[in-house]
Amino acid sequence: MGLLEKIFPARREDATRARETFRTLTAYRPAFTTWSGAIYESDLVRAAIDARARHISKLKVETYGSAKPSLQNHMKQGPNQWQTWSQFLYRTSSILDCTTTACLVPIVDEYLQTTGYFPVLPTSCVIVEYEGEPWLRYKFRNGQTAAARMADVAILTKFQFESDFFGDGNEALDETMKLIHIQAEGIQEAVKSTATYRFMASMSNFSKTEDLAEERKRFSRANLTAEAESENGLLLFPNTYKDVKQIDVKPYTVDADQMSLIRANVCQYFGVNQKVMENSAGAEELDAFFNGAVEPFSIMLAQAMEKAMFSERERSQGSGVLVTANRLQYMSTSAKVQMAKELGDRGAILIDEIRELFNFPPLPDGAGQVAPIRGEYKATDELGTEGEDDNADEE
Repeated sequence: MGLLEKIFPARREDATRARETFRTLTAYRPAFTTWSGAIYESDLVRAAIDARARHISKLKVETYGSAKPSLQNHMKQGPNQWQTWSQFLYRTSSILDCTTTACLVPIVDEYLQTTGYFPVLPTSCVIVEYEGEPWLRYKFRNGQTAAARMADVAILTKFQFESDFFGDGNEALDETMKLIHIQAEGIQEAVKSTATYRFMASMSNFSKTEDLAEERKRFSRANLTAEAESENGLLLFPNTYKDVKQIDVKPYTVDADQMSLIRANVCQYFGVNQKVMENSAGAEELDAFFNGAVEPFSIMLAQAMEKAMFSERERSQGSGVLVTANRLQYMSTSAKVQMAKELGDRGAILIDEIRELFNFPPLPDGAGQVAPIRGEYKATDELGTEGEDDNADEE
């Protein structure tokens, strides 16, 4: 059973032949096509996408509840048999940023039971109706098509306005991408021009245009080719040349303000900053980045996977998916100590959770699965109990 068969089993092939288009109340035809602009080929854009994906890959995905114990057991080992959770999260974040839509499709075994999820990158996908139920029909670069039940697929989107189910694409970044391309081409042409020798001179005793062209070619072959330079490196001008001057080409310098504007546009678009991209951000910058970029992704991923994994009844009975950031170790040591002091002695966090802040392993035999609390703190429902006991003893 190959990868494609595990993701899209044979029993779903009939859905790929569905012809009736699924439409929303607004009669919109739900369709998604990847943008041909290839924004991931730009080094600046790739750095911004990578910065988000690296931090998002630190998230921890957990399932809870009593529903689908076999699936939950598989998910504890990893999202699928080919990826770790870190790889899964990194790829999902990258796909979402590049295409504004990420689809997580179920992986099935030989018994057609879901064992995990995989982020796919189709060139296009369309929602169709098959036997009264919406399906997502995918098309890949190799021309293959497949389909999955929409209820089984977790869909993550960005910039969702016109489409009812998919993101609206990255066309808003077109102008910035054009500026990046123009800047890169300008630098390349400038380097080529500054590495070229050019001379200007007057010639006598030449009356025909053909003679001038032939003399220019002869002089270039004799003096400016690689073979000529390797022999002596000396330029010789006959007395037919007058007022020989070398044309001085000034090197091209990229405008700093323009480059700063382009960089600011990219950072603003993807919700990162230069310090996060360069791994030089401090605790405050990372905390702001987490609240503005990482946490919204974790909430969206948890809700999408929970809806795809569990039915409405199973969710109402307490089963779900939790995506947390307890592995984001961006806090300074003093901040960690303060957090442990303020929350630890009030019973808000466990001993093992305090140890995890400092990258210490859990205590053996579950000894760290307790919440310490100082003696002067007491639950509100126990207030007054000690005074009543003392009065009873006096009587």
